[in-house]
Amino acid sequence: MVHAASIRAKSPATFSWSDVLARIQTKQAKVGVIGLGYVGLPLAVAFARGGFSVTGFDLHEQKIADLQGGCSYIFDVPSSEVRRLMADARFYATTDVSALREMDALIICVPTPCKKNKAPDLSYVESAAHSIATILRQGQLVVLESTTYPGTTEELLVPVLESAGLKLFEHFQVAFSPERIDPGNPTYHVENTPKIVGGLGKIAGEITAALYGSVIEQIIRVDGPREAEMAKLIENTFRHVNIALANELGLIAKKMGLNIWQAIDAASSKPFGFMPFYPGPGVGGHCIPIDPHYLSWKAREMGLETQFVDLAERINRGMPEHVAHLVLDIVNSQGKSALDARVLLLGLAYKRDIDDMRESPALEILELLREHGAEVRYHDPLVPTCRDGAYNMHTVELTAAELERADCVVLVTDHSCFDQALIVQHATAIVDTRNALRAFSSENIIRL
Repeated sequence: MVHAASIRAKSPATFSWSDVLARIQTKQAKVGVIGLGYVGLPLAVAFARGGFSVTGFDLHEQKIADLQGGCSYIFDVPSSEVRRLMADARFYATTDVSALREMDALIICVPTPCKKNKAPDLSYVESAAHSIATILRQGQLVVLESTTYPGTTEELLVPVLESAGLKLFEHFQVAFSPERIDPGNPTYHVENTPKIVGGLGKIAGEITAALYGSVIEQIIRVDGPREAEMAKLIENTFRHVNIALANELGLIAKKMGLNIWQAIDAASSKPFGFMPFYPGPGVGGHCIPIDPHYLSWKAREMGLETQFVDLAERINRGMPEHVAHLVLDIVNSQGKSALDARVLLLGLAYKRDIDDMRESPALEILELLREHGAEVRYHDPLVPTCRDGAYNMHTVELTAAELERADCVVLVTDHSCFDQALIVQHATAIVDTRNALRAFSSENIIRL
């Protein structure tokens, strides 16, 4: 338990950080969330649901219009919840940055993509920081949640905020607390996923821990922002490297003529010292394909190499091409060329039962097959429309006729809504990249 009396700072007699802490502990504090995407909107809703008054800010006018109309565009946030919280005056969405001046805590949840050369693109973070600087006032806490390399909070965020004339520690506090959103996860959500908090200084750490601890079950304190920034990169680099190992083992097993899925499941029977990872068509989402590049870039800046990370990148990036060539080999075995091939992709989202296409390997597989001249269609009820480059595609209905017309069906994303029996019964050849059809032993199934 954090006590308000334990927090004091050098500031005018009329102001004390203990007052901010007290407002947080009594949920009188106002929370502002900058960026209302896959991370920001669920977080804003969690704080509003937890009893805080929350203002969400985003520059995307359509998003704000949707939210003001009670409509959620995020799969994990029901529209009914948005309407309820807005009706209770717990949540408000706006494109007006001046509304953030009244906030006690400002949480930055903007994208951190990579540039074409795989270098970090922190333009969204920098833009958000400049926006905050225009309204920053004494007594505010600024928290960065966007995934980034160690040092960003101190080296980028703080100087921009101080450019407005206020001073860190004296007038405002900063912290880093990495987002851990897993879209579509039915078990873990904002409130029950442990939250890492790295405050820049003791006061920031205690205030930030109290803020998140008001709505999240478990708080993990670390010494500062750098440790928290590194923790997030470790999480996803760990997955990236182990998925690459599973992919490489899968390629080896294919040559050996053995079932890698059974082998991994058998290895999983060991009750200690093993954690299963499985092959797939590639890695997708915002985290795993992107975050390791932030670590590699920062390491190179310091004259260091990330050999495991770089090797994992090459292996995982090569999987969509492996799938595409597997499809073309199947078509060729039917006596057809790629120019005559008709391919049906099942699933465009990067993982099952969500509508998120960010970095989805399905998109690269689609493009590779097109480059070889194949006619490619897709079925994904969660992604009704796909605008891919010059193409404007729409999902097709999954019917027996559609399956029979395809020379090869590629199950890229294993949505639970797919009629597996229909697929197996009517498809001429199926490339199952997820082992989704493991219950079937049909000869028309080719597993990755």
